[in-house]
Amino acid sequence: MEALFLRGSQLLWRTLCKERLCLRKFSATFLAAKLQPPLLSSPRASPCVWATAHPAAAGSLPGFHRGGLEHLLAGHGAPRRFLAGSSFNMPPSAQFVARPVGVCSMMKLPIQTSPEGLDAAFVGVPLDTGTSNRPGARFGPRHIRAESGMVRMYNPSTGAAPFHSLMVADIGDVNVNLYNLQDSCRQIREAYQKIVAAGCIPLTMGGDHTITYPILQAVAEKHGPVGLVHVDAHTDTGDTALGEKIYHGTPFRRCVDEGLLDCKRVVQIGIRGSSYTPDPYKYCWDQGFRVVLAEDCWLKSLVPLMGEVRKQMGAKPIYISFDIDGLDPAYAPGTGTPEIAGLTPAQALEIIRGCQGLNIVGCDLVEVAPIYDASGNTALMGANLLFEMLCALPRVKTI
Repeated sequence: MEALFLRGSQLLWRTLCKERLCLRKFSATFLAAKLQPPLLSSPRASPCVWATAHPAAAGSLPGFHRGGLEHLLAGHGAPRRFLAGSSFNMPPSAQFVARPVGVCSMMKLPIQTSPEGLDAAFVGVPLDTGTSNRPGARFGPRHIRAESGMVRMYNPSTGAAPFHSLMVADIGDVNVNLYNLQDSCRQIREAYQKIVAAGCIPLTMGGDHTITYPILQAVAEKHGPVGLVHVDAHTDTGDTALGEKIYHGTPFRRCVDEGLLDCKRVVQIGIRGSSYTPDPYKYCWDQGFRVVLAEDCWLKSLVPLMGEVRKQMGAKPIYISFDIDGLDPAYAPGTGTPEIAGLTPAQALEIIRGCQGLNIVGCDLVEVAPIYDASGNTALMGANLLFEMLCALPRVKTI
């Protein structure tokens, strides 16, 4: 990224020299527009980024013409910080930067290698070696990022303005071991220990549901046992399969075993499908979980349910884990273990928006397997739900 920044700065300098436009005049244009110029020596922002964010002001510069500064708008990587009366990272507007342009980051946000200085961060965990049916969720983060170009910076329905409230960036993917699931869990746990230690709230793109177990290990290490809002077709509380205790059907059983969950504050929504036993939810009920079956959600708003959930969760820390197969496969076919007669996208929004104001300390969106949905709509759904989770975080202002 530093090399890209230097290249952009060099191109700007050449253009200024060609047009005989001195830096003093360039700075004066910034002041006239009442905009704070980024420091030329800082990798956090550059003149080409300012021009991308403020094309009208940039267009007033004598040096801005085809072949001059204008070609910098095409970008040479993910945008850094846009300064529009704000010190926060802002996604670029498609009014000024074409959606296919630039490095593919979540919502085209800046890419950082560290969570330091961030309030929240999008993180990819491209792991699917814990799947029991159709693989492919390792490509979920990549496709969610690609489809996230359609997501804009404000949420008019809730009034949330997350990018004017929190410092947010994409911090890339956790390196995983595709040949050793337990080692991958170790790598995920260690990566998330650093994230939460930095005071950053992770918004995770999976990956199969195995990844929630090591994430919650790291989260609970800091916050203690957490409440859980779990949206899924399956409870994921199995004990073993093929002799293995870690895979995407067991994460919450392992979390209970290790005391990571406050079991009286766990709710599972959208549960459905056939089962291996006549009483598949007995374990959950025995732990004190609230299990909301999909059939109890059919043809109704979930706003009243979420009112009850809010009271159940209280002011203590909670984690949101959203398996995309919680939705009906008519809306999200790109997943590994689909079950018919699921939730609708509108109900998904009601669940996530119903968590706004709660003490959310982490979120994930898992099990997007893009190969089974050529339209890209499952990944698009995932990108939008992650945005809604960001909007529900503590300290997000409304407008």
